[in-house]
Amino acid sequence: MQYTITHRTITFSFISVVLLFLLGTGSGRANPPDTLSISIDEAIEIGMVNSYLLRQSLLDLSTADSQVREAWGQVYPQVNMRANVIRNVVTANPFAGTEAGGLFDTFASIEWLNYNEQARTDGDPSTSPIDFTEFLDRQQQGFEQAGIRPPGSDTDPFNVDNQFMATLSVSQTLYSGRAFTAIRGAEKFRKMHEDRRNHNRQEVAHRIRSAYYSALLAGKSAEVLKKSIERTARTVEEIQKSVDQGVLAKADRLNAEVELVNLETEYIAAVNEAELARKNLNMILGIPVRAHLELRSDLNINTRNVPDVPPVEVAYNHAMQQRPDVHQIEGLIEIEKAHRNLARASYFPEISAFANFNYMGNVPDRRQVIMQDGEPFQYSSRQRDFFSDAYWNPSVDVGIQFSWRLFTGFQTTQQVQQRSIAIQQAQIEYEQLREAVYLEVLQAVNNLNTAFDRIRSQERNIEQAELNYEFAVRRLQEGAGTALEERQASMLLDRSRLNYLSAIHDYLVAYSEYQKAIGESL
Repeated sequence: MQYTITHRTITFSFISVVLLFLLGTGSGRANPPDTLSISIDEAIEIGMVNSYLLRQSLLDLSTADSQVREAWGQVYPQVNMRANVIRNVVTANPFAGTEAGGLFDTFASIEWLNYNEQARTDGDPSTSPIDFTEFLDRQQQGFEQAGIRPPGSDTDPFNVDNQFMATLSVSQTLYSGRAFTAIRGAEKFRKMHEDRRNHNRQEVAHRIRSAYYSALLAGKSAEVLKKSIERTARTVEEIQKSVDQGVLAKADRLNAEVELVNLETEYIAAVNEAELARKNLNMILGIPVRAHLELRSDLNINTRNVPDVPPVEVAYNHAMQQRPDVHQIEGLIEIEKAHRNLARASYFPEISAFANFNYMGNVPDRRQVIMQDGEPFQYSSRQRDFFSDAYWNPSVDVGIQFSWRLFTGFQTTQQVQQRSIAIQQAQIEYEQLREAVYLEVLQAVNNLNTAFDRIRSQERNIEQAELNYEFAVRRLQEGAGTALEERQASMLLDRSRLNYLSAIHDYLVAYSEYQKAIGESL
């Protein structure tokens, strides 16, 4: 089964890669490897989607996006809710140890005085003041007649059996230097991760190109050896004829046969090397190693359409403007400055507004209410509901909170100093990177020019090697030449072809390195 990828079907190619993974490696059966036919551009497109390094970079970028949103969350309204349920087993007397400790013991006396005052002033001769003991006895009789359990002396007036509280708090930051600085720093951090991803994209593209060209070179080298084997086999046949005719000695035939076996051995190694080079490309592309790659692009260039290479200074200026790693170190300097500003923000106050919405409930287990029915010492009672308004009460409070750390033991000063040092260190790294970029650009330009000169030289050399081989074959056929001359001419032709392919490979790799060196976008 073979898939041919075009630019319009890159999505289908990715799906087919996934299918290859599921079908080719998901089962334990030894299925025949599927074939994936790709060009160099399609390989880069697949790598941009499926590369392990880029998938990690995308996750890092997603983390940076999340950190930006988290930083913004510091200036958004904060809403909190909490609730408490308390069961009071024993409650302490809040007036213990003060003069008010026996205050509640006098409540019965107050009721007695109130009764006597009413009896004296109501104008009814049938009622008259009574002493305190009689008052207590008649009150007790009234409770018993109504079937009401009177409050006993063992009752704790401060004990509330059940307490409930629910609070909804809303706060809004009005001013916080740390929060606003953190937002700017998180956005710069996100930009730095984006530059890192772009740098990784260029690095992956260069790896893919290098691996693709190396696989092509290995395959072409195997093809050259295969043609050399075919020529040597024909040479062996010609020598055998000459030996049969008595023109050449058997030693010449044996030498040719030994050379043929050596070429076949080299060819087997070259085929294996080409297969391993394609599997290495599989690994870089992030597709199953069992999938068989068919490389549709050719290891060839048109020397008349080769783009001009600008001078080193021009290329260096392009690199400083375009390279993501340069932008990344610039972003690192900005992040260190943001960290210094974050430390400086501790010098300033923080202001926020808040509002608390509370709902409290104090609910006793005994919710009996005792009422007087109009006549003295005549009582009735009723039971309050658990959610009675007498037990549950809302409350609201709002305000402004002002916080200012006036002295921190010089910690803030030292933090600012440390961040200033970190900025200087990042600037030194930036200066070092500038020099490294210039050296990389210089090397890339020189390698590109050198590889192109080698191609032009090998083009002329291969023409002469082909002409020399044709002369050697013709001379051998005419009896004017020897088999040794023909084999030497064949070896020179093979070496010239391999050198030409190697020069093309080196030029293409050098051009990829040049693209990476100047930060050319994909």
